[in-house]
Amino acid sequence: MPLPITSATTALLALLLLTLAILTVRHRFRLKVGFGDAGDGGLIAASRSHGNLAEHAPIVLIMLGLLEYGGANAQLLMGLAGAFVIGRVAHAIGLHGKDEPGKPPLMRQAGVILTWLVMLVLIVMLLLGVFARS
Repeated sequence: MPLPITSATTALLALLLLTLAILTVRHRFRLKVGFGDAGDGGLIAASRSHGNLAEHAPIVLIMLGLLEYGGANAQLLMGLAGAFVIGRVAHAIGLHGKDEPGKPPLMRQAGVILTWLVMLVLIVMLLLGVFARS
């Protein structure tokens, strides 16, 4: 299998995306809402956890794949991929959890921070690789 780190990460994220889609559809059936969110906090959280993963995963997988194809350190890429998956799971758990008014749940905060740190490291690695070859 070419690009095994990217492939495994893609499979894990696809499984998470499918799980979040199923949770969203379950909320829709329960509320009998075919479109929109009906102002229901649970449906909004389910829909946003799915959408947020769909927004972040593609660019991270592209960066991961480019770095893996370019021969970047496999252990570092595995660590970053694992951290990204953990961050996305934490974010989804945080969105589905109870929150205090005016303060996002700790798991959501941790998931966002971990996601952004991984993205930043991947960006820096790509830029360093591009400029190192120039």
